[in-house]
Amino acid sequence: MLKSPMRIRHFRRQALVLAALGMGLAPALHAAGGAEIGVVVMHGKGGRPGKFVDTLANTLERAGFQVANLEMPWSGRRHYDVPLQTAVDEISQALDAMRAKGVRKVFVAGHSQGGIFALLYSGQHAVDGVLPIAPGGNADAQVISNALAGHVARARQLIADGRGNEMTDFADHEGSRGSFSITTTPAIYLEWFDPNGRHTSRVFRQVKPGTPVLYVAPSGDYPGLAKMKDRNFNTLPLHPSTRLYAPDSDHLNAPAAAAEEAVKWIQAIAQP
Repeated sequence: MLKSPMRIRHFRRQALVLAALGMGLAPALHAAGGAEIGVVVMHGKGGRPGKFVDTLANTLERAGFQVANLEMPWSGRRHYDVPLQTAVDEISQALDAMRAKGVRKVFVAGHSQGGIFALLYSGQHAVDGVLPIAPGGNADAQVISNALAGHVARARQLIADGRGNEMTDFADHEGSRGSFSITTTPAIYLEWFDPNGRHTSRVFRQVKPGTPVLYVAPSGDYPGLAKMKDRNFNTLPLHPSTRLYAPDSDHLNAPAAAAEEAVKWIQAIAQP
Protein backbone atom coordinates (compact mmCIF):
# COMPACT_ATOMS: atom_id res chain seq x y z
CA MET A 1 0.00 0.00 0.00
CA LEU A 2 1.30 3.45 -0.93
CA LYS A 3 1.59 5.87 1.97
CA SER A 4 0.49 9.49 1.78
CA PRO A 5 3.24 12.17 1.75
CA MET A 6 2.22 13.17 5.26
CA ARG A 7 2.51 9.57 6.49
CA ILE A 8 5.90 9.23 4.74
CA ARG A 9 7.13 12.32 6.57
CA HIS A 10 5.80 10.77 9.75
CA PHE A 11 7.84 7.59 9.15
CA ARG A 12 10.99 9.65 8.48
CA ARG A 13 10.55 11.58 11.72
CA GLN A 14 9.92 8.31 13.52
CA ALA A 15 13.13 6.79 12.11
CA LEU A 16 15.17 9.74 13.33
CA VAL A 17 13.71 9.46 16.83
CA LEU A 18 14.34 5.72 17.00
CA ALA A 19 17.88 6.10 15.70
CA ALA A 20 18.59 8.66 18.38
CA LEU A 21 17.17 6.44 21.12
CA GLY A 22 18.22 3.04 19.84
CA MET A 23 21.65 2.94 21.42
CA GLY A 24 20.26 3.83 24.82
CA LEU A 25 17.29 1.49 25.18
CA ALA A 26 18.95 -1.03 27.50
CA PRO A 27 19.69 1.38 30.35
CA ALA A 28 16.60 3.49 29.69
CA LEU A 29 14.58 1.85 32.45
CA HIS A 30 16.82 3.28 35.15
CA ALA A 31 17.07 6.67 33.49
CA ALA A 32 13.29 6.98 33.25
CA GLY A 33 12.66 5.44 36.68
CA GLY A 34 11.05 2.04 36.10
CA ALA A 35 8.90 2.21 39.24
CA GLU A 36 7.57 5.54 37.95
CA ILE A 37 6.09 3.83 34.86
CA GLY A 38 2.64 2.26 35.13
CA VAL A 39 0.89 0.03 32.59
CA VAL A 40 -2.68 -1.24 32.53
CA VAL A 41 -2.98 -4.54 30.63
CA MET A 42 -6.33 -5.80 29.30
CA HIS A 43 -7.17 -9.26 27.96
CA GLY A 44 -9.26 -10.08 24.90
CA LYS A 45 -12.89 -11.07 24.47
CA GLY A 46 -13.91 -13.98 26.70
CA GLY A 47 -10.42 -14.05 28.21
CA ARG A 48 -8.93 -13.38 31.61
CA PRO A 49 -5.75 -11.86 33.07
CA GLY A 50 -4.05 -15.23 33.40
CA LYS A 51 -4.45 -16.25 29.77
CA PHE A 52 -2.63 -14.88 26.68
CA VAL A 53 -1.72 -11.54 28.33
CA ASP A 54 0.05 -13.00 31.37
CA THR A 55 3.46 -13.23 29.68
CA LEU A 56 3.16 -9.60 28.60
CA ALA A 57 2.21 -8.48 32.10
CA ASN A 58 5.01 -10.50 33.70
CA THR A 59 7.59 -9.14 31.24
CA LEU A 60 6.53 -5.57 32.00
CA GLU A 61 6.79 -6.25 35.73
CA ARG A 62 10.27 -7.75 35.34
CA ALA A 63 11.29 -4.54 33.58
CA GLY A 64 10.42 -2.71 36.79
CA PHE A 65 7.09 -1.21 35.73
CA GLN A 66 4.02 -1.12 37.94
CA VAL A 67 1.40 -3.27 36.18
CA ALA A 68 -2.35 -3.70 36.63
CA ASN A 69 -3.50 -6.80 34.71
CA LEU A 70 -7.25 -6.22 34.88
CA GLU A 71 -10.25 -8.49 34.41
CA MET A 72 -12.52 -6.44 32.17
CA PRO A 73 -16.29 -6.64 31.60
CA TRP A 74 -15.85 -8.70 28.41
CA SER A 75 -14.17 -11.58 30.28
CA GLY A 76 -15.60 -15.07 30.19
CA ARG A 77 -16.84 -14.60 33.75
CA ARG A 78 -18.23 -11.06 33.78
CA HIS A 79 -20.45 -11.08 30.64
CA TYR A 80 -20.63 -7.28 30.28
CA ASP A 81 -21.81 -6.73 33.83
CA VAL A 82 -21.34 -2.94 33.77
CA PRO A 83 -21.93 -0.07 31.32
CA LEU A 84 -19.12 0.94 29.01
CA GLN A 85 -18.28 4.09 30.92
CA THR A 86 -17.90 2.11 34.14
CA ALA A 87 -15.23 0.04 32.38
CA VAL A 88 -13.45 3.28 31.46
CA ASP A 89 -13.60 4.25 35.12
CA GLU A 90 -12.07 0.90 36.14
CA ILE A 91 -8.97 1.75 34.12
CA SER A 92 -8.81 5.24 35.62
CA GLN A 93 -9.02 3.77 39.11
CA ALA A 94 -6.14 1.39 38.37
CA LEU A 95 -4.00 4.21 37.01
CA ASP A 96 -4.86 6.48 39.95
CA ALA A 97 -3.81 3.72 42.34
CA MET A 98 -0.45 3.50 40.59
CA ARG A 99 -0.04 7.26 40.58
CA ALA A 100 -0.57 7.17 44.35
CA LYS A 101 2.46 4.85 44.49
CA GLY A 102 4.68 7.25 42.56
CA VAL A 103 3.93 6.50 38.91
CA ARG A 104 4.53 9.49 36.65
CA LYS A 105 4.16 7.94 33.18
CA VAL A 106 1.07 5.85 32.36
CA PHE A 107 0.35 3.51 29.46
CA VAL A 108 -2.64 1.39 28.47
CA ALA A 109 -2.19 -1.90 26.63
CA GLY A 110 -4.78 -4.38 25.45
CA HIS A 111 -5.12 -7.54 23.39
CA SER A 112 -7.84 -7.90 20.74
CA GLN A 113 -10.97 -6.32 22.26
CA GLY A 114 -8.71 -5.00 25.01
CA GLY A 115 -6.75 -3.20 22.29
CA ILE A 116 -9.87 -1.50 21.00
CA PHE A 117 -10.71 -0.45 24.53
CA ALA A 118 -7.20 0.87 25.17
CA LEU A 119 -7.69 3.13 22.15
CA LEU A 120 -11.16 4.14 23.33
CA TYR A 121 -9.73 5.05 26.73
CA SER A 122 -6.98 7.16 25.18
CA GLY A 123 -9.61 9.15 23.34
CA GLN A 124 -11.09 10.22 26.67
CA HIS A 125 -8.09 10.45 28.99
CA ALA A 126 -4.53 11.65 28.54
CA VAL A 127 -1.98 8.84 28.72
CA ASP A 128 1.68 8.68 27.76
CA GLY A 129 1.22 5.87 25.25
CA VAL A 130 -1.17 3.20 23.94
CA LEU A 131 -0.36 -0.39 22.94
CA PRO A 132 -3.22 -2.02 20.99
CA ILE A 133 -2.20 -5.63 20.28
CA ALA A 134 -4.08 -7.28 17.39
CA PRO A 135 -7.00 -4.92 18.10
CA GLY A 136 -10.44 -6.27 17.21
CA GLY A 137 -13.89 -6.96 18.57
CA ASN A 138 -15.27 -3.53 17.65
CA ALA A 139 -19.04 -3.57 17.25
CA ASP A 140 -19.00 -2.20 13.71
CA ALA A 141 -16.81 -4.99 12.36
CA GLN A 142 -18.95 -6.56 9.64
CA VAL A 143 -18.75 -10.11 10.93
CA ILE A 144 -19.82 -8.98 14.41
CA SER A 145 -22.54 -6.53 13.37
CA ASN A 146 -24.05 -9.08 10.98
CA ALA A 147 -24.02 -11.87 13.57
CA LEU A 148 -25.53 -9.74 16.32
CA ALA A 149 -27.97 -7.56 14.36
CA GLY A 150 -31.02 -9.40 15.69
CA HIS A 151 -29.81 -9.14 19.27
CA VAL A 152 -29.10 -5.42 18.91
CA ALA A 153 -32.59 -4.88 17.48
CA ARG A 154 -34.14 -6.82 20.39
CA ALA A 155 -32.17 -4.76 22.90
CA ARG A 156 -33.48 -1.56 21.29
CA GLN A 157 -37.06 -2.83 21.46
CA LEU A 158 -36.78 -3.89 25.10
CA ILE A 159 -35.43 -0.45 26.00
CA ALA A 160 -38.33 1.18 24.10
CA ASP A 161 -40.73 -1.04 26.06
CA GLY A 162 -39.29 0.18 29.34
CA ARG A 163 -37.43 -3.07 30.05
CA GLY A 164 -33.90 -1.79 29.54
CA ASN A 165 -32.69 -2.81 32.99
CA GLU A 166 -33.99 -6.42 33.00
CA MET A 167 -31.41 -9.20 32.84
CA THR A 168 -31.76 -10.83 29.42
CA ASP A 169 -30.01 -13.49 27.34
CA PHE A 170 -28.14 -12.11 24.32
CA ALA A 171 -25.17 -13.23 22.22
CA ASP A 172 -21.60 -12.10 21.73
CA HIS A 173 -19.50 -13.07 18.71
CA GLU A 174 -15.83 -13.80 18.17
CA GLY A 175 -14.40 -14.59 14.75
CA SER A 176 -12.74 -17.92 15.50
CA ARG A 177 -15.33 -19.05 18.06
CA GLY A 178 -18.61 -17.91 16.57
CA SER A 179 -21.55 -16.70 18.64
CA PHE A 180 -22.01 -17.55 22.30
CA SER A 181 -24.48 -16.66 25.02
CA ILE A 182 -24.12 -13.81 27.49
CA THR A 183 -26.57 -12.39 30.02
CA THR A 184 -26.80 -8.67 30.72
CA THR A 185 -29.35 -5.86 30.51
CA PRO A 186 -30.57 -4.46 27.18
CA ALA A 187 -29.25 -1.01 28.11
CA ILE A 188 -25.76 -2.31 28.81
CA TYR A 189 -25.80 -4.62 25.79
CA LEU A 190 -26.63 -1.77 23.42
CA GLU A 191 -23.78 0.35 24.80
CA TRP A 192 -21.26 -2.33 23.92
CA PHE A 193 -22.72 -3.67 20.66
CA ASP A 194 -24.38 -0.75 18.88
CA PRO A 195 -22.50 -0.57 15.53
CA ASN A 196 -23.08 3.19 15.57
CA GLY A 197 -21.96 3.56 19.17
CA ARG A 198 -18.70 4.20 20.99
CA HIS A 199 -17.14 0.71 20.94
CA THR A 200 -16.35 0.86 17.22
CA SER A 201 -13.49 1.45 14.80
CA ARG A 202 -13.91 5.18 15.40
CA VAL A 203 -11.57 4.76 18.36
CA PHE A 204 -8.55 4.78 16.01
CA ARG A 205 -9.14 8.36 14.90
CA GLN A 206 -10.31 9.52 18.32
CA VAL A 207 -6.98 8.97 20.11
CA LYS A 208 -5.98 12.27 21.69
CA PRO A 209 -3.49 14.18 19.51
CA GLY A 210 0.02 13.95 20.91
CA THR A 211 -0.44 10.35 22.10
CA PRO A 212 2.03 7.80 20.65
CA VAL A 213 0.76 4.35 19.71
CA LEU A 214 2.57 1.03 19.33
CA TYR A 215 0.15 -0.83 17.05
CA VAL A 216 1.00 -4.54 17.19
CA ALA A 217 -0.21 -6.42 14.09
CA PRO A 218 1.06 -10.03 14.19
CA SER A 219 2.01 -11.54 10.86
CA GLY A 220 -0.41 -14.45 11.37
CA ASP A 221 -3.38 -12.45 12.62
CA TYR A 222 -6.95 -13.31 11.69
CA PRO A 223 -7.54 -12.39 8.01
CA GLY A 224 -10.16 -9.76 8.79
CA LEU A 225 -7.90 -7.95 11.24
CA ALA A 226 -4.88 -8.25 8.96
CA LYS A 227 -6.92 -6.71 6.13
CA MET A 228 -7.81 -3.68 8.24
CA LYS A 229 -4.47 -3.00 9.92
CA ASP A 230 -3.10 -0.49 7.39
CA ARG A 231 -6.31 1.51 7.25
CA ASN A 232 -6.60 1.52 11.03
CA PHE A 233 -2.97 2.52 11.48
CA ASN A 234 -3.21 5.34 8.96
CA THR A 235 -6.27 6.66 10.82
CA LEU A 236 -4.28 7.26 14.00
CA PRO A 237 -3.23 10.86 14.76
CA LEU A 238 0.33 11.48 13.60
CA HIS A 239 3.08 11.18 16.18
CA PRO A 240 6.83 10.65 15.58
CA SER A 241 6.90 7.67 17.95
CA THR A 242 3.81 5.90 16.61
CA ARG A 243 4.82 2.55 15.09
CA LEU A 244 3.31 -0.46 13.37
CA TYR A 245 5.06 -3.55 14.75
CA ALA A 246 4.53 -6.99 13.15
CA PRO A 247 5.89 -9.86 15.28
CA ASP A 248 5.99 -13.38 13.84
CA SER A 249 2.95 -14.66 15.71
CA ASP A 250 -0.71 -15.57 15.47
CA HIS A 251 -3.55 -13.61 17.06
CA LEU A 252 -3.71 -15.39 20.40
CA ASN A 253 0.02 -15.35 21.09
CA ALA A 254 0.65 -11.78 19.93
CA PRO A 255 0.89 -10.30 23.47
CA ALA A 256 3.74 -12.64 24.40
CA ALA A 257 5.46 -12.10 21.05
CA ALA A 258 5.31 -8.31 21.48
CA ALA A 259 6.35 -8.22 25.14
CA GLU A 260 10.04 -7.35 24.75
CA GLU A 261 9.32 -4.76 22.06
CA ALA A 262 6.67 -3.24 24.31
CA VAL A 263 9.24 -2.80 27.08
CA LYS A 264 11.70 -1.07 24.73
CA TRP A 265 9.04 1.21 23.27
CA ILE A 266 7.69 2.22 26.68
CA GLN A 267 11.20 2.90 27.95
CA ALA A 268 11.91 5.14 24.97
CA ILE A 269 8.64 7.06 25.36
CA ALA A 270 9.18 7.46 29.11
CA GLN A 271 12.56 9.15 28.72
CA PRO A 272 12.58 12.50 30.60
